[in-house]
Order: sequence, then structure tokens, then C-alpha cells
Amino acid sequence: MPTTTMTLKIDPTIKADAEAVFADLGMTASQAVAVFFRQVALQSGIPFPLIKPKFNAETRTAIEDARLGRNLSGPFATTEEMFASIFAEDANG
Repeated sequence: MPTTTMTLKIDPTIKADAEAVFADLGMTASQAVAVFFRQVALQSGIPFPLIKPKFNAETRTAIEDARLGRNLSGPFATTEEMFASIFAEDANG
């Protein structure tokens, strides 16, 4: 079957995360994109529901910070140490 080349721009972290999933499934990114395109054609639409994210901007920022290792506290040796840090942050604003 003839093929065509496609170029796309994507966040490098998302690409790496997705490629790890594809590897676990025994497929390449190209194969995964081909599967996606086949499903779009077969279903005449996106093959999964598109929904608005349930997180507000503050939560999305916190999730992104955690993924990137930014603005984190700890590690803590004990839960008491962790709670002391939390309560100190609350008292300071």
C-alpha cells in the first residue's frame, strides 16, 4: 500500500509519554497514528469523546509543576515533618 509523509508539531514530553505507551503495546508512533487515522475514517469522526478538562487553571498548573518537578516540597522523613511544612506554608501565605 502506498504511503505519504506527514509532519506534525507536538510537545516533546507528550510525545515521549505517548511513545512509551506505544512501545508497551508493541507499536511505533507511526503505527499508532495510522490506527488513529483508520478509526477516524471508519467512525467518520474522532474515535473517543472530546470533553472539557475537569481541572481549573490552578489545578492544571499544579499538575504540570508536579510533572516537571517544579515547586515541590520534601522529601520528608516523617509525616510529622510533612505536616509541619504544610502548616508553616499555610501560616506564611
